[in-house]
Amino acid sequence: MGITTLGIDLAKSVFQLHGIDADGNVILRKKVRRNGLLNDLARIPPCLIGMEACATSHYWAREIAALGHEVRLLPPAYVKPYVKRQKNDMADAEAICEAVTRPNMHFVAVKSADQQAVLMLHRARDLLVRQRTMLINALRAHLAELGVVSARGPHKIREVLSELQADQLDVPEVGRAALSSLVRQLDALEDEIGQLDDRIQAWHRQSEVSQRLATIPGVGVLTATALAATVADTAQFRSARQFAAWLGLVPRQNSSGGKDRLGRITKMGDGYLRKLLVVGATAVLRRIVHAQTSTGAWVRRLLERKPSRLVSVALANKTARIVFAVLSKKEIYNPA
Repeated sequence: MGITTLGIDLAKSVFQLHGIDADGNVILRKKVRRNGLLNDLARIPPCLIGMEACATSHYWAREIAALGHEVRLLPPAYVKPYVKRQKNDMADAEAICEAVTRPNMHFVAVKSADQQAVLMLHRARDLLVRQRTMLINALRAHLAELGVVSARGPHKIREVLSELQADQLDVPEVGRAALSSLVRQLDALEDEIGQLDDRIQAWHRQSEVSQRLATIPGVGVLTATALAATVADTAQFRSARQFAAWLGLVPRQNSSGGKDRLGRITKMGDGYLRKLLVVGATAVLRRIVHAQTSTGAWVRRLLERKPSRLVSVALANKTARIVFAVLSKKEIYNPA
């Protein structure tokens, strides 16, 4: 009897395989080098293969699926309960092999190379934006040491920097050289961020899914492209609420004995998507609070008893559910 289920513990160089037959008997325990994994799997008849979702798992899932195997990716948190006692590669592969066969297990949809490339644009942009913030904070702090105070924000600092470059500020020559170095770095970051924005905008124009998502209030180009690239298949979610829970926008439960106890949001899932949705909801909140619509009335009732930040998170939850409806129904946003 051949292998019917195979668990693979991914690593940088050496992978651990754990295979069982239809009766659950272990018939394969093996370590494989990275360059020999596909050759070994090509000699195994098509079977169910499970792997933990990680940075390289989507690439391996595509390559292994091309050999005829059925590949499923599991969240690492869902595999952990199946690890017996000691934590090592062999135990992890065995736990993956057992978890992938569970009927109620949640799986991660395999992303295409194009989707991963778009997410690289977002990750690179987010990194550069954080570096730009660091440089701006450093410039404001150094100028404040010399009594030059500028307003907050990336655009406000430009007024002070223009005066610095025009030699209108009383700054020693040595300090001016240090600040000029930071200004050049800031200018280079601005150019790189602008180029990445253009790339994201170009992908948005050619993606029908991203354009449909952009019709939702509070969902701009950044949020639409990130959602289109991250959510590969809505069929993995049973409902819109489960989709919002996947993003960490639902209250954390600590219920027992028939008593419901709800706390703060779980903050599970993709923190980048959650941040984009909350920021978009905060922008929409300023306009919708005065709208004579059912959503506007709902927001006003919440603001009477809850702080505005909590209401913006609640509105982000509602936006996430609308995103699920737009993706699953393949339609544009309909306010009615």
